Amino acid sequence: MPTEPNGGTPLPMTAVIITLNEETNLGRCLASLHGLVSEIVVLDSGSTDRTVAIAGEYGARVEIRAWQGYVAQKNAALGLALQEWALCVDADEEVSPELAASVRARFADGRPSLDGYQVNRLNFYLGAWVRYAWYPEWRLRLVRVGRASWGGNDPHERLEAAGPVGRLDGHLLHYSYRDLQDHLQRTIRYARLAADAACRAGRRARWYHLVFSPWLAFLKSIVLKQAWRDGWRGGVIAFATLVKVFAKYAFLLESQRAGHS
Repeated sequence: MPTEPNGGTPLPMTAVIITLNEETNLGRCLASLHGLVSEIVVLDSGSTDRTVAIAGEYGARVEIRAWQGYVAQKNAALGLALQEWALCVDADEEVSPELAASVRARFADGRPSLDGYQVNRLNFYLGAWVRYAWYPEWRLRLVRVGRASWGGNDPHERLEAAGPVGRLDGHLLHYSYRDLQDHLQRTIRYARLAADAACRAGRRARWYHLVFSPWLAFLKSIVLKQAWRDGWRGGVIAFATLVKVFAKYAFLLESQRAGHS
């Protein structure tokens, strides 16, 4: 086990993580949490690599649960937290020292008064930090247990608090994709999940969604998010966004056609 990077008494907080074959990322994530939280819970969905062993090396409590979707899995993990507060992180994320200090500052004068806090996620992609295309990316991750739950639709789950939330300084560092192949493969998989969720919700696609929506998503990324300022990586991200939207509506149209065949 590494030395503690977050000096001081662990806070009344449970770090909550879901995993499936995350041996490449999990150690980095857990090292950033060591000494900051009083408890680490890892909810695994059947890893066949060293994920569970690595979690044990860091003193995490490991539970096993069959995969039932992102929203259901993350709510189940949140339900395992025994502390008053929960810090929800993904295995491919890392709490920066600045973020850890900001979390500690909220507890310096007793318990925080709000029901949750957003963190700004900074993505590492193809060898560099992405400062425009995926930034800023504020996400609610620190919540009072019993006052928050995961909602949304797979794969776009979101943590929601019952009461007011604030923001924390520092970054949650996200090591998003192993390489371009991993990015494109997950882009198609997430598009399929989004299409399935839309189909279950009764939403329908039309031909113009397939033609215009991908390009609108591309322009939003390039112009509004200024992805071009991230260089060629920004261009790749913008085109991957186009592909994701195109694939989502293509899958949805395919499902509609199959339902009427």
